[in-house]
Amino acid sequence: MDKVATNPKGFSAEGLAKIAPTLQPVADAGDLSGFVTLLYRQGEIAQLNTLGHRDLQKKLPMERDTLFRIASMTKPVTSLAALMLMEEGKFKLEDPIVKWAPEFRNMRVLKDAQGPLDATEPAARDITFDDLFTHRSGLAYGFSSLGPIAHEYQRVLGDVLNSRMTPDDWMARLASMPLLYQPGERFHYSHSTDVLGFIVGRIAGMPFRDFLMKRIFGPLGMNDTDFYVPPEKRHRAAVVYRMNEQKNVLEPVPFNQYDTPPDYCGGGGGLISTADDYLQFARMMLNRGAIGGTRLAATTTIELMCTNRLTPAQRAIPFLGSIPMWDGMGFGLGVSVIDAPEKLGFLGMGGVGSFGWPGAFGTWWQADPENDLILIYLIQNSMPLEPGALANLAAGQRMGGRLALPMFQRLSYDALAK
Repeated sequence: MDKVATNPKGFSAEGLAKIAPTLQPVADAGDLSGFVTLLYRQGEIAQLNTLGHRDLQKKLPMERDTLFRIASMTKPVTSLAALMLMEEGKFKLEDPIVKWAPEFRNMRVLKDAQGPLDATEPAARDITFDDLFTHRSGLAYGFSSLGPIAHEYQRVLGDVLNSRMTPDDWMARLASMPLLYQPGERFHYSHSTDVLGFIVGRIAGMPFRDFLMKRIFGPLGMNDTDFYVPPEKRHRAAVVYRMNEQKNVLEPVPFNQYDTPPDYCGGGGGLISTADDYLQFARMMLNRGAIGGTRLAATTTIELMCTNRLTPAQRAIPFLGSIPMWDGMGFGLGVSVIDAPEKLGFLGMGGVGSFGWPGAFGTWWQADPENDLILIYLIQNSMPLEPGALANLAAGQRMGGRLALPMFQRLSYDALAK
C-alpha cells in the first residue's frame, strides 16, 4: 500500500483537515453508513479517510481495505479491456458488433421509446463498437427507461444486480427486445458495457473475468478486485444500504453470495474493489496507460478514450431524463470528460480534461491531469434500480447523503494550494 503523506505536496493541510469533520456528521446522522475517501497527488496519497461503518448491524468500522461494490465504476475498466483488444487489431470502432455478437443482427427499434412494444421499425444499421462504448447503441437499462420497455427489461433480464444467467443466455435475451433508439442516435444509459465485456471474452477466447484478471488486475496488482467476495474476505465487505423512506432508516440491500466466481460477470457494474486497488487503475489512466514499468495501453489509446464523442445535439439531452450533466462535460469511450468546468455547478468540479465515472451505489472517482490529482469516494448507498426509477432518482438518500459527494469535491479542490 502507498504511504499516506504527512506533509502532502500541493495541498493546504488546513484545507484537508476540513474534509473528515464535514463528512463524519453525515454518517453520525444515519444518512449514510460510512465513507472511504482518498486523494492522490504528485505521486503520493495526500489523504485517506475511513469514516463510519461498513456494517451498521455488526458495528464494524470502515477500513482502508474495505471491499465496496463499485457498480458502474466497472465500466471504465471494461472499456479499457476492449480498447486493449482494439490496439491488437481485433476490431475497429466503426465495426458492427454482429461478427462477435450475431444475436444483435436485424434488430428492431421502437417507433416511440415509451410506446407499445409491438410498434417497431427495422434498425437503420447494425450496432457498432463505438455505439457500445458511448451508450449510443439503442440498448437500455430498465431503470434508465420509461414506459413498457422498462418493465420488459425487468421481465426478460430480471434483477439488474443479481443475475444468475450465463453470458450467452443473457445476450440472447437482451437481443430479443427492441432497441429504444436507432444505433448512433443518442446517448441512453444502458447495458452496452455489459455487452462489450462479453464480446471481449468472445474475442479473447476466454471468460471476460479471466481476461481482466490476466491483462489488467494481475499486472496492476489489484488483488482485491473481482466479481464476487470469496468467503475468506466477507468480513471486509461493506454492506450496501438503501434508505427506507417510511421508517427513515438505512436497510441492507440483498445480494447473491458466491463461493466461486459467478457465471454472470457484468462489465457494466459487477466489480467489487477497494480504494487502493482502484487507485492503481486510476493512476494508470492518469499516466496515460502505464504505471511503473507496466504499460497496459498506448498513450494515444487513453487520450482517445478520454476525448468527448457526443455531438452538441446529443449533449443537449439531459442524462437519465433530468440531470443536465453534459453542460460541462462530454463522454468518451467509457468515461466522462470535463471540458467546461465553469458550467458544472452542483454536478462536480475538476480541471479541463478531468475524467472518471460514478456508480449507482454512490461510488465515484476522477482523475484530473491538469492538477495531477486523483479523487476516490466510496460509499454503499443504492439508488433505485427498478422500472420507474427515473421518476424518483433522489430516493434512497436524505439530504445529507446527497450533499456529501459535492462537499467532498468542493473541499478537496479548495484545499489545493493556490
